Amino acid sequence: MTPAKPLNQHFDVLVIGGGPGGYVAAIRAAQLGRTVALVDKERPGGVCLNWGCIPTKAMLRSAEVLETVRGAEEFGVLTEGVRLDYTAVLKRKDGIVSRLTDGIAHLLKANGVTVVNGHARFTDPHTVAVHETGPSPLGEDGPLYAAPPTPQPARETLSADDIIIATGSQPLMPDLPGSDLPGVITSDGAFLLPEVPARAVVVGGSAVGAEWASLFRTFGAEVTLVEMAPTLLPAEDAEIGRTLTRSFTKQGIKVLTRHTVTAIEGQGEGGEEGEGDGIQLRALVTDAKGQPVETLPADIVLFGVGRRPNTAGLDLEKAGVHTEDRGYIPVTDRLRTNIPHISAIGDVTGRIQLAHVASHQALVAASVVSGHDERIDYRAVPAATFTRPEVASVGLTETQAREAGHETTTARFPFAALGRAHAYGATDGMVKVVADRSSGAVLGAHIIGPGASDLIAEAALAVTHGLTLTGLADTIHAHPTLGEATMEAAMDALGLPLHTAPVRRRG
Repeated sequence: MTPAKPLNQHFDVLVIGGGPGGYVAAIRAAQLGRTVALVDKERPGGVCLNWGCIPTKAMLRSAEVLETVRGAEEFGVLTEGVRLDYTAVLKRKDGIVSRLTDGIAHLLKANGVTVVNGHARFTDPHTVAVHETGPSPLGEDGPLYAAPPTPQPARETLSADDIIIATGSQPLMPDLPGSDLPGVITSDGAFLLPEVPARAVVVGGSAVGAEWASLFRTFGAEVTLVEMAPTLLPAEDAEIGRTLTRSFTKQGIKVLTRHTVTAIEGQGEGGEEGEGDGIQLRALVTDAKGQPVETLPADIVLFGVGRRPNTAGLDLEKAGVHTEDRGYIPVTDRLRTNIPHISAIGDVTGRIQLAHVASHQALVAASVVSGHDERIDYRAVPAATFTRPEVASVGLTETQAREAGHETTTARFPFAALGRAHAYGATDGMVKVVADRSSGAVLGAHIIGPGASDLIAEAALAVTHGLTLTGLADTIHAHPTLGEATMEAAMDALGLPLHTAPVRRRG
């Protein structure tokens, strides 16, 4: 990292937070000719690279390889003695994180960004004091992004013409009876587990909870996934959520939708459940009417039920920056706060809490503070969930399109009808396309199945640029590929299916 400048150094742009929003903003502002400093508490990359996107995907890849090897005989490959080495999984994950964060540090240095390690606190609208970061709330090996500053006086003071707040968010732990018991964790705590739990209760069926449930199950845990909404992945198209539930159930994951965990009890050492297993927990589950229905034994209870912004400890009031009741910072489409020279990007804005949204906001914010007139547009934001099978989407769901006043046409193409999917050995799932009936404009796409996170890029391009079903259908796709499913879904929506039998069109 570039050595810190002397005390009281002034910059054109100061970025607080080094995640996929912060480091991208710092690099882009520097590329646009500004002098830039970035203050962060730990290795660059933020939650995404250190405690979220990248480490989970590294571990999910290990799970995918394990599942492939277990089924290798189906492909004519004979194996024996297949087993999981969880310590090696964690070591690989740590190595990937280290390489990528080192790479970000190199990029910051190469672009002339001054990186200052510590906790930034506003002293006035143009100035922050940088304090030493205190210990992680989760212990010596835990994340520092949510750690408080130490009580010692500030060691540096930095000022800037423009300031970009990119401090991100942290997992939300509900205030329930027993939520402070050992073994009750969030996704941060899951990375610190030394071994795969024998029994895991995962609370929350959105992306975080669904991915950990998928991971634990593939690694051999007995998993129950509890979600209060009617379907898993409640932000996704309901049909996709139901399809994922069926897939999870086939894999042996117990899925309880329209249920919630209301309390957790400890069973002590060597209780009735699994004597000698150490600390045991019981999760009390209620139905949609609040009636107790089940008590689930568990070694760990993981909450993946949302996030809260990292705005506490910034002393935003000294800068005059307004926050909402939950602590999020409202911003304009230029990412400006109520203080014109202070911007905010990423999770801390409370908009769409995805790493790629933070990065795009960063590009807009860096351009705006550099004198360019740019705005953020959220109409075509792709999302991906790396469960088995993968889920990805962009644009409007079928329900949202109708609520927006569109007369819709909707079509599906199953991977079971695709040659590459059979060769690949993964035929569960589908591509679903939602379009405006009169214009044919693609309004949204929803995918569950192999390669969904990569396939969604074509649909995102279509939604972003107003492409039509005819445009997708007339685009020559390579064969045999998974991408043909998008073309086939478009053909089906036009009433011209090739590799599925014609059916009566749904609205």
